Amino acid sequence: MSSPHTAVSGKVPLGKRIRKHRLHLLMIIPVMLWWILFRYGPLYGITLAFKEFRLLDGITGSPWVGLDNFNRLFSSYDFGNVFRNTLILSGLNFLFGFPAPIILALLLNELRSPGFKRVTQSISYLPHFISWVILTGIFMELLSPTRGPVNTLIRIFGGDPIYFLGNPKYFRGTLVVTNIWKTIGWSSIIYLAALGGVNEELYDAARVDGCGRWKRIWHVTLPGILPTVTIMLILAVGGLVDDNFDQVFNLLNPAVYSVGDVLGTYIYRQGITNMDYSYSTAADLFRNVISLLLVLGANFISRRVNEYGLW
Repeated sequence: MSSPHTAVSGKVPLGKRIRKHRLHLLMIIPVMLWWILFRYGPLYGITLAFKEFRLLDGITGSPWVGLDNFNRLFSSYDFGNVFRNTLILSGLNFLFGFPAPIILALLLNELRSPGFKRVTQSISYLPHFISWVILTGIFMELLSPTRGPVNTLIRIFGGDPIYFLGNPKYFRGTLVVTNIWKTIGWSSIIYLAALGGVNEELYDAARVDGCGRWKRIWHVTLPGILPTVTIMLILAVGGLVDDNFDQVFNLLNPAVYSVGDVLGTYIYRQGITNMDYSYSTAADLFRNVISLLLVLGANFISRRVNEYGLW
């Protein structure tokens, strides 16, 4: 016989719930171990940002230096330049890249031919599965000023060839366009899933009221996916000081360092090439702290504006 408290509250005792879902909990254990070993375990390495790392002494034996690495970081001209490049490139990706999958999802949602819709979705997904190493070779051929088809078209219309990957004037735009091309299809999946949850009765009511297609999108579709858009927007804001390292690292060359060198490539050179592990750790820690503050701030503002947020 259940206790009066259990009968009133309707809650199942914790031990009984564990026994009931023991198989599910066992399935979770490998995932939890992976997160502990590869996500939380390495967090101890953050202490390198406050030490002068010596290889023979290891992390624990290296002497503490306080905020010396951060003082070096903030007084470095190179860091100021790469931080500015990161903000500009991330801002452009956010401005043009964030709405791109939403627009694609809305367009796909309006297609009436299921076959054409499936083919279009499949084609838009494919670039996601191609690594930036391979795509770099493809783009170098496509954008080549001498033999690339893009510059061939430019010459046909009377223009001069453009060195997209070697001219600082065009390099950032090239990064933004190629990143959107690679990610737009895959990123649209979550919005297509959200569109599938919009109540069809709302569309019927809008048609009865005489709303055309654009008004239905504005008054029914967009409000229906607003929670999903808000969550993705908060996460995107947190990435404003992040950069697509794989893309930039593979496409970057000395001719465009002034506009293309970002935090990711800078940290890579300092840590791997120069073996200055403490300094690179400080730079990466600074970037992650800024990302955390941006996420917290975006979530706070979102909760005040439309009551949607991560928590």
